[in-house]
Amino acid sequence: MNKFKIENYKNDEVDMAIIKSTQNGLEICERPYLELANALNVTEEEICERLERMYQINFVRKNAVATNHYKLGFIYNAMTVWELEEDHIDIVGEIFRELGFVSHCYQRPKLPPHWNYNLFAMVHGRNENEMNLQIEKMKTAADGYILSMDKIISSEILKKTGIRLKDI
Repeated sequence: MNKFKIENYKNDEVDMAIIKSTQNGLEICERPYLELANALNVTEEEICERLERMYQINFVRKNAVATNHYKLGFIYNAMTVWELEEDHIDIVGEIFRELGFVSHCYQRPKLPPHWNYNLFAMVHGRNENEMNLQIEKMKTAADGYILSMDKIISSEILKKTGIRLKDI
């Protein structure tokens, strides 16, 4: 149960300053929340409390490290798409999570008759063979649940950021 209720939440200038200051990432340093707090003239504890409140009410979805997989050498990427029975989506999603190499996994609606895939899962490899081996592991792990599947190979980065707030 969330300890914060959305109906009791109203963002203020400090919340918006936190969002705008962090939307492109935190400073790389020993205590990034302290650096942010100093820049906004609040305490580090207040920054953490406000971020927790925004997370609890889903105003902020996540606070995580976002690596550039290309710079890490993972230059082969595929979005695998899976057609599954609706009651098997959570099962297969959990199977893929447990594999440890699926970076994104989303349920999406089918759009028959041309698009019957309802689970999308992204994989990355250092080479094409590594990427294809991961896909084969996924097929094996989800065997018995798969109605059909395909892969869409990435040829370029189209988007690497979420929405960005601007000054109004």
